[in-house]
Amino acid sequence: MVLFIAVGVEIAWALSLKLIYMHASPWPIAACAVLTVINVLLLSYAMRGIPVGTAYAVWTGLGAVGIAICGMIWFGDAFTYPRLAFMGLIIIGVVGLKLSHN
Repeated sequence: MVLFIAVGVEIAWALSLKLIYMHASPWPIAACAVLTVINVLLLSYAMRGIPVGTAYAVWTGLGAVGIAICGMIWFGDAFTYPRLAFMGLIIIGVVGLKLSHN
């Protein structure tokens, strides 16, 4: 559960980077700094009960898919079937890693 919260924080962190680019002011920068700390703490806590490779793959893979979806919804990134298919492959890989760990 903690790992999935970390994924959500990872998505929020990446979106905060976009906000810094769009509106360079103290609030997005402060949000990015706080999210960075929370992100690392949650990921390290999640790694206590999950192999490091699996935890990192879930965190980065689902984070990348979530950020890509947010980019399509909020920033006009390309919404194509090949992109959706490759996101599906990432999810399949993450699930496979999680299921294959004892």
